[in-house]
Amino acid sequence: MNIEWWQWAVAGIVLILAELAVPSFFVIWFGIAGLVMAGVLALFPALSLTAQLALWTALSLAMVALWFRVFKPNAHKTRIGTSGGEVIGEVGLLVGAVAPFQRGKVRFQRPVLGAEEWVCLAENAIAAGERVRVVAVEGSFLKVVKA
Repeated sequence: MNIEWWQWAVAGIVLILAELAVPSFFVIWFGIAGLVMAGVLALFPALSLTAQLALWTALSLAMVALWFRVFKPNAHKTRIGTSGGEVIGEVGLLVGAVAPFQRGKVRFQRPVLGAEEWVCLAENAIAAGERVRVVAVEGSFLKVVKA
C-alpha cells in the first residue's frame, strides 16, 4: 500500500487547518511537511510507504528545528516566575510603601510582561511614590531597589 501524492496534499492541508484549532503553532510544520511530501511524490512516485513516512518524519522534525533555531531563537527564554526576561532594569513608581522583605506594589508607565502593576519585594524600606528599578524576579514577585 502506497500513499498517493494527492493524499499527502490533503493531509498537509488538513494539518495546516488543524492549527487553527490548536493554539500551539506546532501542527503547521507537520502540514507543511505533508505538502512537501506531495511534491516529492509527484517527482518520485515509486517511494515505498516506509520511505514516505520516514521522509515525512524527517521533514517535520527539520521544520520544527528550523523554526526554533532561525525564526524564533529566543523561544527558550521564559518570562515572569522563572527568569528575569526583559523586565530587569525597568523603572516604575512604587504605589504603596514597602518594608524590608514585605510585599509592595509597583506600577509601570507601560505594561511590563502584560500588566501595569506587579507585586514587589525590597530589602530596604522605600516610601510610596518613589521610583524603583527592577533588579530580579523571584517567583511571581519583582525585587526592586530605589532608582
